[in-house]
Amino acid sequence: MRMVHLDAKARRKIVELKNIAVANFSSSHWLELGTLTNQYDLVDNHGRLLRSLSFGDDDYDGCAIQVLTSIAEAADENLAEIEDYIISRFGGGGHSVSSSAQAGPRIYFQPSVFSMPSEKPDPSLLSAMMPFTGSFAGVYQAIQQASRNNGMTCERADNIWKESAVIQDIFGLIFRSYIVVCDFTGKNPNVFYEAGIAHTLGKHVIPITQSADDIPFDLRHHRYLLYLNNGEGLSVLQHKLSERIATLYTDSLARLFSNS
Repeated sequence: MRMVHLDAKARRKIVELKNIAVANFSSSHWLELGTLTNQYDLVDNHGRLLRSLSFGDDDYDGCAIQVLTSIAEAADENLAEIEDYIISRFGGGGHSVSSSAQAGPRIYFQPSVFSMPSEKPDPSLLSAMMPFTGSFAGVYQAIQQASRNNGMTCERADNIWKESAVIQDIFGLIFRSYIVVCDFTGKNPNVFYEAGIAHTLGKHVIPITQSADDIPFDLRHHRYLLYLNNGEGLSVLQHKLSERIATLYTDSLARLFSNS
């Protein structure tokens, strides 16, 4: 069978499309693309593509570009078909920084203030955005326990030192997280800023607060957990957080195994 020769411009295009595909594709997207290009067997029978996607393995990027290149080389019209399929569903350009699996249009951009983390989003990671003062120690413990109850790992930015700038560590943590708990108690401006990052990145944000008045007006249409910072109140917070995390994390696992 004759293979299509791909020039340098076409190969650059494949790399760009691969980045979008890796950021957004589920297994069904790969199979749909294979069907549209008459390369279903290539996708379905590839030894690693769908498995590496399902398990988040490091070789997924390489498998993706290998498969897209093979599809494009199979027929003259396939590169245009690949581009039309990906761009029509996910847009184009820049980097996707959304980890949610919501349907609808996606936003792609290259941050100018932050550098893009090398790590991929982790569906078992929860992060806590909150004041670091000692009075919130019990609150953080409740968040950690609620995470452990659901088999998730909980991290907070003050426990991480990867970058020289603290805000880059915070951005990286939010980027990697599947769920972000934001404590708005005291109207902490840092938490407001971090919640904005989390929403922009498409994360599942769980607002908590000791006072309803501390929830910004623009966020009051979101449901939040109101708690008391005492033994009984923190026990209730842990229970309610566990329930909410269980719902979100179960959805994540269901999508993961539906892609395997």
